[in-house]
Amino acid sequence: MPRHFDRREFMQVVGGAAAGLYAWPARSLLTASPAQSVRTAPVAVAQCPAYGSGVRPTLATLFDQLGGLDRIVKGKTVAIKLNLTGNADGSLRGMPKGETYWVHPDVVGSTISLLNSAGAQRIRLVESSLGASSSLEGFMQKAGWNPRDFATAGAAVEFEDTNYAGPSGKYVRLNVPGGGLLFRAYDVNHSYQDCDVYVSLAKLKEHGTAGVTLSMKNSFGVPPVTIYGADAGIDEPARVAGGSRSMLHDGDRQPSKTALPENDASSPREPGYRVPRVTVDLALARPIHLAVIDGISTVAGGEGPWLRRCRSVHAGLLVAGTNPVTTDAVATALMGFDPMADRGTAPFEGCDSTLKLAEQAGIGTRNLRRIEVIGVPIAKGRVDFRAA
Repeated sequence: MPRHFDRREFMQVVGGAAAGLYAWPARSLLTASPAQSVRTAPVAVAQCPAYGSGVRPTLATLFDQLGGLDRIVKGKTVAIKLNLTGNADGSLRGMPKGETYWVHPDVVGSTISLLNSAGAQRIRLVESSLGASSSLEGFMQKAGWNPRDFATAGAAVEFEDTNYAGPSGKYVRLNVPGGGLLFRAYDVNHSYQDCDVYVSLAKLKEHGTAGVTLSMKNSFGVPPVTIYGADAGIDEPARVAGGSRSMLHDGDRQPSKTALPENDASSPREPGYRVPRVTVDLALARPIHLAVIDGISTVAGGEGPWLRRCRSVHAGLLVAGTNPVTTDAVATALMGFDPMADRGTAPFEGCDSTLKLAEQAGIGTRNLRRIEVIGVPIAKGRVDFRAA
Protein backbone atom coordinates (compact mmCIF):
# COMPACT_ATOMS: atom_id res chain seq x y z
CA MET A 1 0.00 0.00 0.00
CA PRO A 2 1.24 3.55 -0.68
CA ARG A 3 2.62 5.37 2.33
CA HIS A 4 0.54 8.44 3.18
CA PHE A 5 2.37 11.51 4.46
CA ASP A 6 0.98 13.48 7.32
CA ARG A 7 0.60 17.22 6.70
CA ARG A 8 3.88 18.16 8.43
CA GLU A 9 5.92 15.66 6.42
CA PHE A 10 4.28 16.72 3.17
CA MET A 11 4.98 20.40 3.66
CA GLN A 12 8.61 19.60 4.50
CA VAL A 13 8.91 18.00 1.06
CA VAL A 14 7.29 20.95 -0.73
CA GLY A 15 9.10 23.47 1.44
CA GLY A 16 12.44 21.98 0.49
CA ALA A 17 11.59 22.49 -3.15
CA ALA A 18 10.50 26.05 -2.48
CA ALA A 19 13.81 26.93 -0.92
CA GLY A 20 15.78 25.15 -3.61
CA LEU A 21 17.50 23.19 -0.85
CA TYR A 22 17.65 19.74 -2.34
CA ALA A 23 20.51 18.22 -0.35
CA TRP A 24 21.52 15.52 -2.81
CA PRO A 25 23.54 12.74 -1.17
CA ALA A 26 27.22 13.53 -0.88
CA ARG A 27 28.23 9.85 -1.01
CA SER A 28 29.81 8.50 -4.16
CA LEU A 29 27.28 7.63 -6.82
CA LEU A 30 29.27 4.49 -7.53
CA THR A 31 28.72 3.11 -4.03
CA ALA A 32 25.08 4.04 -3.50
CA SER A 33 22.69 1.10 -3.38
CA PRO A 34 18.91 0.64 -3.63
CA ALA A 35 18.90 -0.64 -0.06
CA GLN A 36 19.92 2.79 1.20
CA SER A 37 17.16 5.19 2.12
CA VAL A 38 15.85 7.27 -0.80
CA ARG A 39 13.32 10.07 -0.71
CA THR A 40 9.73 9.87 -1.81
CA ALA A 41 7.01 12.41 -2.60
CA PRO A 42 3.38 12.26 -3.74
CA VAL A 43 2.43 12.30 -7.41
CA ALA A 44 -0.84 13.79 -8.68
CA VAL A 45 -2.60 12.26 -11.68
CA ALA A 46 -5.64 13.55 -13.57
CA GLN A 47 -7.57 12.55 -16.64
CA CYS A 48 -7.93 15.37 -19.17
CA PRO A 49 -9.57 14.23 -22.40
CA ALA A 50 -8.56 17.12 -24.64
CA TYR A 51 -6.51 20.30 -24.95
CA GLY A 52 -8.31 23.59 -24.61
CA SER A 53 -10.14 25.24 -21.73
CA GLY A 54 -9.99 22.18 -19.48
CA VAL A 55 -6.19 22.11 -19.20
CA ARG A 56 -5.70 25.02 -16.80
CA PRO A 57 -8.25 23.93 -14.16
CA THR A 58 -6.96 20.36 -14.33
CA LEU A 59 -3.38 21.50 -13.75
CA ALA A 60 -4.57 23.83 -10.97
CA THR A 61 -6.13 20.85 -9.20
CA LEU A 62 -2.95 18.81 -9.55
CA PHE A 63 -0.84 21.61 -8.09
CA ASP A 64 -3.30 22.12 -5.22
CA GLN A 65 -3.12 18.40 -4.47
CA LEU A 66 0.65 18.76 -4.18
CA GLY A 67 0.27 21.51 -1.59
CA GLY A 68 0.05 24.57 -3.83
CA LEU A 69 2.53 26.37 -6.08
CA ASP A 70 2.90 29.49 -3.97
CA ARG A 71 5.18 27.76 -1.45
CA ILE A 72 7.46 26.72 -4.28
CA VAL A 73 7.54 29.76 -6.57
CA LYS A 74 6.37 32.91 -4.77
CA GLY A 75 8.91 35.66 -5.35
CA LYS A 76 11.17 33.29 -7.28
CA THR A 77 12.73 33.10 -10.71
CA VAL A 78 11.38 30.00 -12.42
CA ALA A 79 12.92 28.25 -15.43
CA ILE A 80 10.59 25.97 -17.42
CA LYS A 81 12.43 23.42 -19.56
CA LEU A 82 10.21 22.63 -22.53
CA ASN A 83 10.31 19.48 -24.64
CA LEU A 84 10.59 20.74 -28.23
CA THR A 85 12.76 18.00 -29.65
CA GLY A 86 13.76 17.88 -33.30
CA ASN A 87 13.39 20.47 -36.04
CA ALA A 88 10.73 23.17 -36.19
CA ASP A 89 9.41 21.97 -39.55
CA GLY A 90 9.02 18.29 -38.64
CA SER A 91 5.77 16.44 -37.96
CA LEU A 92 4.34 13.00 -37.43
CA ARG A 93 2.15 12.23 -40.42
CA GLY A 94 1.20 15.89 -40.72
CA MET A 95 -0.24 16.09 -37.18
CA PRO A 96 0.50 19.11 -34.93
CA LYS A 97 3.66 18.61 -32.91
CA GLY A 98 1.90 19.56 -29.68
CA GLU A 99 -0.54 16.70 -30.19
CA THR A 100 2.22 14.21 -30.82
CA TYR A 101 5.83 14.57 -29.65
CA TRP A 102 6.11 18.16 -28.31
CA VAL A 103 4.56 19.43 -25.11
CA HIS A 104 1.32 21.18 -26.12
CA PRO A 105 1.05 25.01 -26.14
CA ASP A 106 -2.05 24.85 -23.92
CA VAL A 107 -0.06 23.01 -21.25
CA VAL A 108 2.78 25.52 -21.55
CA GLY A 109 0.50 28.55 -21.37
CA SER A 110 -1.57 27.15 -18.50
CA THR A 111 1.55 26.31 -16.50
CA ILE A 112 2.89 29.84 -17.00
CA SER A 113 -0.45 31.34 -15.94
CA LEU A 114 -0.64 29.25 -12.78
CA LEU A 115 2.98 29.99 -11.82
CA ASN A 116 2.28 33.68 -12.35
CA SER A 117 -0.86 33.50 -10.18
CA ALA A 118 1.17 31.75 -7.48
CA GLY A 119 3.52 34.71 -7.29
CA ALA A 120 6.49 33.76 -9.48
CA GLN A 121 8.58 36.91 -9.96
CA ARG A 122 10.06 35.87 -13.31
CA ILE A 123 9.34 32.95 -15.63
CA ARG A 124 11.86 31.94 -18.25
CA LEU A 125 11.06 29.39 -20.96
CA VAL A 126 14.20 27.44 -21.83
CA GLU A 127 15.02 24.89 -24.51
CA SER A 128 18.08 24.03 -26.59
CA SER A 129 16.40 24.27 -29.98
CA LEU A 130 17.72 23.17 -33.33
CA GLY A 131 16.93 26.56 -34.82
CA ALA A 132 19.32 28.38 -37.12
CA SER A 133 19.57 31.34 -34.72
CA SER A 134 19.75 31.89 -30.97
CA SER A 135 16.11 33.01 -30.83
CA LEU A 136 13.78 30.56 -29.12
CA GLU A 137 10.85 32.76 -30.13
CA GLY A 138 11.94 32.48 -33.77
CA PHE A 139 12.13 28.70 -33.48
CA MET A 140 8.60 28.62 -32.04
CA GLN A 141 7.29 30.86 -34.82
CA LYS A 142 8.83 28.65 -37.47
CA ALA A 143 6.99 25.72 -35.87
CA GLY A 144 3.69 27.61 -36.14
CA TRP A 145 3.49 28.69 -32.51
CA ASN A 146 2.84 32.24 -31.32
CA PRO A 147 5.33 33.18 -28.56
CA ARG A 148 3.07 36.10 -27.60
CA ASP A 149 0.56 33.57 -26.25
CA PHE A 150 3.17 32.60 -23.66
CA ALA A 151 4.51 36.12 -23.08
CA THR A 152 1.04 37.37 -22.14
CA ALA A 153 0.26 34.39 -19.87
CA GLY A 154 2.39 35.90 -17.09
CA ALA A 155 3.67 39.27 -15.95
CA ALA A 156 7.37 38.67 -16.65
CA VAL A 157 7.98 35.90 -19.19
CA GLU A 158 11.33 35.50 -20.95
CA PHE A 159 12.69 33.14 -23.62
CA GLU A 160 16.17 31.62 -23.83
CA ASP A 161 17.62 29.25 -26.40
CA THR A 162 20.03 27.38 -24.18
CA ASN A 163 22.18 26.01 -26.99
CA TYR A 164 23.90 29.38 -26.62
CA ALA A 165 25.62 31.14 -23.73
CA GLY A 166 23.23 34.09 -23.63
CA PRO A 167 23.94 37.83 -23.33
CA SER A 168 27.08 37.39 -21.22
CA GLY A 169 28.70 35.12 -23.79
CA LYS A 170 29.80 32.78 -21.01
CA TYR A 171 28.57 29.33 -20.11
CA VAL A 172 28.33 28.27 -16.45
CA ARG A 173 29.42 24.99 -14.92
CA LEU A 174 27.02 22.67 -13.10
CA ASN A 175 28.91 20.22 -10.90
CA VAL A 176 27.46 16.77 -10.30
CA PRO A 177 27.36 15.88 -6.58
CA GLY A 178 29.34 12.73 -5.92
CA GLY A 179 31.50 13.11 -9.01
CA GLY A 180 29.03 12.02 -11.69
CA LEU A 181 28.30 8.76 -13.45
CA LEU A 182 29.68 9.94 -16.80
CA PHE A 183 30.80 13.56 -16.35
CA ARG A 184 31.95 15.41 -13.25
CA ALA A 185 30.30 18.62 -14.48
CA TYR A 186 28.44 20.07 -17.45
CA ASP A 187 28.89 23.53 -18.99
CA VAL A 188 25.47 25.03 -19.72
CA ASN A 189 23.53 28.22 -20.37
CA HIS A 190 23.29 30.54 -17.35
CA SER A 191 19.51 30.08 -17.08
CA TYR A 192 19.93 26.67 -15.49
CA GLN A 193 22.04 28.14 -12.71
CA ASP A 194 20.43 31.48 -11.98
CA CYS A 195 16.88 30.19 -11.49
CA ASP A 196 15.48 29.52 -8.02
CA VAL A 197 13.04 26.88 -9.24
CA TYR A 198 13.50 24.48 -12.14
CA VAL A 199 10.41 22.99 -13.79
CA SER A 200 10.60 20.12 -16.26
CA LEU A 201 7.61 20.34 -18.60
CA ALA A 202 7.80 17.01 -20.39
CA LYS A 203 5.81 14.73 -22.68
CA LEU A 204 4.63 11.20 -21.82
CA LYS A 205 6.60 9.24 -24.43
CA GLU A 206 8.64 6.16 -25.11
CA HIS A 207 12.24 6.71 -26.18
CA GLY A 208 14.25 4.77 -28.75
CA THR A 209 17.38 4.74 -26.60
CA ALA A 210 16.30 5.33 -22.98
CA GLY A 211 13.03 3.37 -22.97
CA VAL A 212 10.94 6.30 -21.75
CA THR A 213 11.41 10.06 -21.90
CA LEU A 214 9.71 11.87 -19.03
CA SER A 215 10.69 14.65 -16.62
CA MET A 216 14.30 13.50 -16.06
CA LYS A 217 15.08 12.65 -19.68
CA ASN A 218 13.71 16.07 -20.67
CA SER A 219 16.85 17.54 -19.05
CA PHE A 220 19.02 15.67 -21.57
CA GLY A 221 18.45 18.78 -23.69
CA VAL A 222 20.20 20.99 -21.12
CA PRO A 223 23.83 20.48 -22.33
CA PRO A 224 24.27 22.74 -25.39
CA VAL A 225 25.17 21.18 -28.73
CA THR A 226 27.63 24.04 -29.20
CA ILE A 227 29.76 22.19 -26.62
CA TYR A 228 28.41 18.62 -26.61
CA GLY A 229 27.17 18.24 -30.19
CA ALA A 230 28.68 16.52 -33.20
CA ASP A 231 29.52 19.94 -34.68
CA ALA A 232 30.79 21.48 -31.45
CA GLY A 233 34.05 23.39 -31.55
CA ILE A 234 37.23 21.56 -30.55
CA ASP A 235 39.03 24.26 -28.55
CA GLU A 236 35.96 26.32 -27.69
CA PRO A 237 32.19 26.17 -28.18
CA ALA A 238 30.82 26.51 -31.68
CA ARG A 239 29.24 29.84 -32.59
CA VAL A 240 26.27 28.16 -34.28
CA ALA A 241 24.32 25.20 -32.89
CA GLY A 242 24.32 22.09 -35.03
CA GLY A 243 24.40 18.31 -34.87
CA SER A 244 23.09 15.88 -32.30
CA ARG A 245 24.58 15.26 -28.85
CA SER A 246 26.44 12.28 -30.26
CA MET A 247 29.23 12.39 -27.68
CA LEU A 248 26.62 11.94 -24.95
CA HIS A 249 25.02 9.09 -26.89
CA ASP A 250 27.99 7.12 -28.16
CA GLY A 251 31.10 8.97 -26.99
CA ASP A 252 32.50 9.46 -30.48
CA ARG A 253 34.37 12.55 -29.28
CA GLN A 254 34.89 14.73 -26.22
CA PRO A 255 33.28 18.12 -25.52
CA SER A 256 34.91 21.41 -26.44
CA LYS A 257 38.12 21.80 -24.45
CA THR A 258 36.61 24.63 -22.41
CA ALA A 259 34.43 21.97 -20.71
CA LEU A 260 35.53 18.99 -18.63
CA PRO A 261 36.01 15.67 -20.45
CA GLU A 262 34.13 12.59 -19.33
CA ASN A 263 35.33 10.82 -16.22
CA ASP A 264 36.50 7.64 -17.95
CA ALA A 265 37.36 7.68 -21.63
CA SER A 266 37.35 3.86 -21.59
CA SER A 267 33.74 3.61 -20.40
CA PRO A 268 31.25 1.89 -22.74
CA ARG A 269 30.49 3.75 -25.96
CA GLU A 270 26.97 2.23 -26.02
CA PRO A 271 24.01 4.68 -25.99
CA GLY A 272 21.99 2.36 -23.75
CA TYR A 273 24.69 2.75 -21.13
CA ARG A 274 25.54 6.41 -21.62
CA VAL A 275 22.19 8.16 -22.07
CA PRO A 276 20.64 6.99 -18.77
CA ARG A 277 23.80 7.99 -16.89
CA VAL A 278 23.95 11.46 -18.43
CA THR A 279 20.27 11.86 -17.53
CA VAL A 280 20.93 10.99 -13.88
CA ASP A 281 24.00 13.25 -13.80
CA LEU A 282 21.82 16.13 -14.96
CA ALA A 283 19.05 15.34 -12.47
CA LEU A 284 21.69 15.65 -9.74
CA ALA A 285 23.45 18.73 -11.13
CA ARG A 286 20.23 20.62 -11.97
CA PRO A 287 17.56 19.29 -9.53
CA ILE A 288 13.98 19.32 -10.78
CA HIS A 289 11.68 21.04 -8.29
CA LEU A 290 8.45 20.49 -10.21
CA ALA A 291 7.77 17.84 -12.86
CA VAL A 292 4.77 18.29 -15.16
CA ILE A 293 4.06 15.65 -17.80
CA ASP A 294 1.70 16.17 -20.74
CA GLY A 295 0.09 12.86 -21.62
CA ILE A 296 -3.13 14.06 -23.20
CA SER A 297 -2.18 13.29 -26.80
CA THR A 298 1.28 11.92 -27.39
CA VAL A 299 3.26 9.20 -29.17
CA ALA A 300 4.23 5.59 -28.57
CA GLY A 301 7.07 3.61 -30.07
CA GLY A 302 9.63 6.38 -29.76
CA GLU A 303 10.25 10.06 -29.07
CA GLY A 304 9.73 11.52 -32.53
CA PRO A 305 8.90 10.93 -36.21
CA TRP A 306 12.52 10.12 -37.09
CA LEU A 307 11.76 6.67 -35.63
CA ARG A 308 9.61 4.71 -38.08
CA ARG A 309 7.72 2.88 -35.34
CA CYS A 310 6.63 6.16 -33.72
CA ARG A 311 2.84 6.49 -33.75
CA SER A 312 0.23 8.73 -32.14
CA VAL A 313 -1.63 7.66 -29.02
CA HIS A 314 -4.26 9.36 -26.89
CA ALA A 315 -3.72 8.81 -23.16
CA GLY A 316 -5.81 11.68 -21.79
CA LEU A 317 -3.53 12.24 -18.77
CA LEU A 318 -1.74 15.01 -16.92
CA VAL A 319 0.80 14.15 -14.21
CA ALA A 320 2.66 16.34 -11.72
CA GLY A 321 5.02 15.85 -8.79
CA THR A 322 7.80 17.48 -6.78
CA ASN A 323 10.22 14.57 -7.12
CA PRO A 324 11.27 13.58 -10.66
CA VAL A 325 11.87 9.91 -9.86
CA THR A 326 8.55 9.29 -8.13
CA THR A 327 6.79 11.28 -10.88
CA ASP A 328 8.52 9.36 -13.67
CA ALA A 329 7.90 6.04 -11.91
CA VAL A 330 4.16 6.72 -11.77
CA ALA A 331 4.19 7.96 -15.39
CA THR A 332 6.02 4.80 -16.46
CA ALA A 333 3.35 2.69 -14.78
CA LEU A 334 0.61 4.74 -16.46
CA MET A 335 2.20 3.77 -19.80
CA GLY A 336 1.73 0.10 -18.93
CA PHE A 337 5.32 -0.59 -17.85
CA ASP A 338 6.82 -1.72 -14.57
CA PRO A 339 9.03 1.05 -13.12
CA MET A 340 10.97 -1.65 -11.25
CA ALA A 341 11.97 -3.30 -14.54
CA ASP A 342 15.67 -3.73 -15.22
CA ARG A 343 17.67 -3.87 -18.46
CA GLY A 344 16.25 -6.47 -20.83
CA THR A 345 12.63 -5.95 -19.77
CA ALA A 346 10.20 -3.46 -21.32
CA PRO A 347 10.60 -0.55 -21.67
CA PHE A 348 14.34 -0.97 -21.01
CA GLU A 349 15.00 -3.79 -23.48
CA GLY A 350 18.17 -2.20 -24.84
CA CYS A 351 19.30 0.14 -22.08
CA ASP A 352 19.94 0.52 -18.39
CA SER A 353 17.01 1.87 -16.39
CA THR A 354 17.27 5.59 -15.69
CA LEU A 355 14.80 5.06 -12.85
CA LYS A 356 17.03 2.45 -11.21
CA LEU A 357 20.17 4.58 -11.58
CA ALA A 358 18.37 7.63 -10.18
CA GLU A 359 17.09 5.59 -7.26
CA GLN A 360 20.61 4.30 -6.58
CA ALA A 361 21.83 7.91 -6.62
CA GLY A 362 19.33 8.70 -3.87
CA ILE A 363 17.20 11.14 -5.86
CA GLY A 364 13.92 9.30 -5.27
CA THR A 365 12.18 5.96 -5.14
CA ARG A 366 10.72 4.12 -8.12
CA ASN A 367 8.87 1.68 -5.86
CA LEU A 368 5.15 2.32 -6.31
CA ARG A 369 4.45 0.87 -2.88
CA ARG A 370 6.30 3.85 -1.38
CA ILE A 371 4.65 6.51 -3.56
CA GLU A 372 1.34 8.15 -2.74
CA VAL A 373 -0.70 8.65 -5.91
CA ILE A 374 -3.26 11.44 -5.55
CA GLY A 375 -6.26 11.75 -7.85
CA VAL A 376 -6.72 9.11 -10.55
CA PRO A 377 -5.33 5.71 -9.49
CA ILE A 378 -2.76 4.13 -11.78
CA ALA A 379 -5.07 1.19 -12.51
CA LYS A 380 -7.75 3.56 -13.77
CA GLY A 381 -5.48 5.81 -15.81
CA ARG A 382 -3.17 3.16 -17.30
CA VAL A 383 -2.80 3.03 -21.11
CA ASP A 384 -0.84 0.17 -22.68
CA PHE A 385 1.60 2.05 -24.95
CA ARG A 386 2.74 -1.15 -26.62
CA ALA A 387 -0.82 -2.07 -27.60
CA ALA A 388 -2.10 1.44 -28.34
